Amino acid sequence: MATERLSMRKIREILRQKWALGRTHREVAQSLSIGLGTVSGVERRARAAGLSWTNVEGLADEALETRLYPPGPTGKGPRPWPDCAYLHAERRKPSVTLELLHLEYLEQHPDGYRYTQFCEIYRRWLKRRGLSMRQVHRAGEKCFVDYAGQKPTLIDATTGEVIEIELFVAVLGASNYTYAEATRTQQVPDWIASHQRAFAYFGGITGALVYESVPGNRFRVMCPPRLCGRPAATTRPDRVDCVIAAT
Repeated sequence: MATERLSMRKIREILRQKWALGRTHREVAQSLSIGLGTVSGVERRARAAGLSWTNVEGLADEALETRLYPPGPTGKGPRPWPDCAYLHAERRKPSVTLELLHLEYLEQHPDGYRYTQFCEIYRRWLKRRGLSMRQVHRAGEKCFVDYAGQKPTLIDATTGEVIEIELFVAVLGASNYTYAEATRTQQVPDWIASHQRAFAYFGGITGALVYESVPGNRFRVMCPPRLCGRPAATTRPDRVDCVIAAT
């Protein structure tokens, strides 16, 4: 379905906020309740037309519309198809989303597919990629635990020093219900305390805790040799049986 063109009043406001006020794409989008792609598209068209804010202020609506949306040749050719293999490879990189990739695609192909169609093309491509392993999670069965690959930072209010910290994340498999918290280190005391707070947040513990990897020192804390291999019948009533698994 074709995207409805913005009014000239809203287009002027986008350009005013971008060029006269120096606001970011996200700030403009939130201010006008429009998408990031819309802000990017309007600014891209204006730059391609050789406009500046001074030019925009001096143009009537009809002249501005003609500069931004010049009449194209009759009989448009097919729109460029997204390179789905490239998209799939780029999505593996930290902080890369389909929305960012779509903006990159539109920079190269301004008349290309809109975001909804772009995503649908990629999803259809994924379905044709051959075998895939679908995991079915039961409620309360598994909790997936790891530290985020990208470390957040905090700024010391006294010295101004930027300090890297750790981001602990626990996610329930069936619902994607998520607990996250920042800690100073990944050492065992912080690691165990983060688990305790996550379980309190969830209101219980799952049947299994699943990790990307469990360093030996942490595994020995969770599964001390004196307890490993004990039959379930000897488990104390104030403890909960839980399986530790690494993927």
